This record gives sequence, C-alpha cells and structure tokens, in this order.
Amino acid sequence: MKKHKRDVQRRAYLKGYQAGISGRSRDDCPASLRADWLGGWRDGRSDFWEGRIGVSGIQSNPMLA
Repeated sequence: MKKHKRDVQRRAYLKGYQAGISGRSRDDCPASLRADWLGGWRDGRSDFWEGRIGVSGIQSNPMLA
C-alpha cells in the first residue's frame, strides 16, 4: 500500500483544503473524518479570502510542504 493512503487524517485535511481553496461549500464535507476535513476547509477558505491562490499561495499550500 502506498504511504499517502495510510495517513487518512492528513488526506482528509488536504481534501478539505482543496475544497476550501476552490471556493466549495462546507456542506460537501464527508461524514467520516469531519473534524480533519473541516480544519483543512477553514485553512483553505482563509487562504482563498486573503488571495493566496495560484502562484501567490505556494508558500501556504500544505500539499507542497
């Protein structure tokens, strides 16, 4: 099994971050791992509102860390 599939909580956080940065609603949150997904969504939304998208958001993107 690949390593990225083992850490389910981090993966949920990253999926939530992707949803937040793309402007999707938090109603899209899955029932499982809700807290991790919403944490990523909140961080993604704050980056979206502050204009850290595209090239200007590379420093804050958790997927590149």
